[in-house]
Amino acid sequence: MSSANLYSKVLLNSSDGIDAGNCVVSALDMGLPEDVKVELRQCVLTGGKEQGSRLITLTVGDKVLRIVPTRAMAILDATRNGIRFGWDSPVKEVVHPSFIDQGASGGIGWLDGFNEMLVRCGYQWAGHPGEDNGEFLTLHGRIQNTPADKVVLEVEQIPPYRVALRGCVDEKRFKSTNFTVNTAITLSLDEPYIYIEDTLTNKASYDNSYQAIYHNNFGAPILEEGAKLHVAANEISPFNTYAAIGLNDWDTMPAPTENFDEMVFNVKPISDKHGFGYALMANRNESAAIEVGFNTDTLPVLTIWKNVDTVEQGYVVGIEPGTSFAYNRKHQWELGLVPTIKAKQSKTFRVRFGLLTSNKEVLQSKASIQTLQTEPATMTAEPIVKL
Repeated sequence: MSSANLYSKVLLNSSDGIDAGNCVVSALDMGLPEDVKVELRQCVLTGGKEQGSRLITLTVGDKVLRIVPTRAMAILDATRNGIRFGWDSPVKEVVHPSFIDQGASGGIGWLDGFNEMLVRCGYQWAGHPGEDNGEFLTLHGRIQNTPADKVVLEVEQIPPYRVALRGCVDEKRFKSTNFTVNTAITLSLDEPYIYIEDTLTNKASYDNSYQAIYHNNFGAPILEEGAKLHVAANEISPFNTYAAIGLNDWDTMPAPTENFDEMVFNVKPISDKHGFGYALMANRNESAAIEVGFNTDTLPVLTIWKNVDTVEQGYVVGIEPGTSFAYNRKHQWELGLVPTIKAKQSKTFRVRFGLLTSNKEVLQSKASIQTLQTEPATMTAEPIVKL
């Protein structure tokens, strides 16, 4: 954003001793006309495992986002025109990272706080727990359970009043990783989109491998019996032999199904002329949908996580662009899906969420994806990794 006509408020900066705590920032505070629907509310949560968590509610026009700075700037959920985008996890609290033991239960303790719409996985590793090169890797890396610092609100004071919420998340370990991730969540009054731009910088003296998966999760009302996925893809394959059973119906969603174990599908996406891949999940009558766009230059593959168990267990589908699939890192070296970031260099990941709340918007997105799909995707019956 240009510094001209820009309102900026620091919500948290440890080096400068700034902590806005519980606060409300109105349109008038931002130097905007009173009738412009932009507002930020920050609440420091108390009690139970929420103790010390922060929750920011950001309203921009017809969109309301709930963002969790204490969990790597995750988006808890988003609402547009009364339709919620997110899911209902058995985990109801906004769990502070201090209550998470990622090594618990064989490395799946990460799940004890898992309930957000947007979850960042990485960046030293991502994917299933297990050993690689003599090191035990827990589920989906460490970044999601790391609080952000340098949290700043920026608002352009001229139409369309673009709003950005920025944060900085470090992933550092002596003699190992020295990563910094600068995150930005941007939206404006005149669009149905949320833009994510995260820049990963390797501050170490040496090159390092990295992985990233954007674990984006959606349940009702978008997910329902008859909901459909539309993905522009070159190839689709099952994650394992269980998923192979459901390959023919990978894109069609059933009602909540008791004892449905998760089915995961690996997708090699097709990019448009701007280098973006797309996935759309629309409800049964195509009156609402979530569109996920992603820059395939740095997020070259897509994972679909189909977890259509009972509502109480977590009825949810994940649309997850990444550097890698969800296998443990040891399986992905040979697939060429463990990239390297050079010393002092940066990589930028871009994801766009389309919160689509009308049949017209859904059909436009669906048509764009169909235009990219000039030939049928190759359906590979055998998993690309033998587990």
